[in-house]
Amino acid sequence: MMYIVRLSLFVLAFGAASSVFAHARLQTSDPQNGANVAAPSSITLHYNEPVEAAMSNVKLFGPDNAAVETGSPATRESDDTTLVTTLPKLSAGAYRLEWSTMGHDGHHTKGELRFTVK
Repeated sequence: MMYIVRLSLFVLAFGAASSVFAHARLQTSDPQNGANVAAPSSITLHYNEPVEAAMSNVKLFGPDNAAVETGSPATRESDDTTLVTTLPKLSAGAYRLEWSTMGHDGHHTKGELRFTVK
């Protein structure tokens, strides 16, 4: 009986741990977090696994924390691990991007990055 309890606990622990590693994680971005850049025309977010564009969201805040209108995030036709969001012409200043997405496995992830436009 104790063997079954231990085996059950192991299976539950292993299952929980493996689901943590299944989430879409941001691998790279353009612009990169902390970068000083010329005004970009888009934001590119590359994840470690395919993501659902329809379940993704990007919010950009500019100088004085003012919301900036962006395009809807979309995956590249040939690469469903990369989201691209178009931007209007950005003025000089500090920007904060909040992103959220859902991987094909159904798990949601979110994060933030900052960059400065020269």
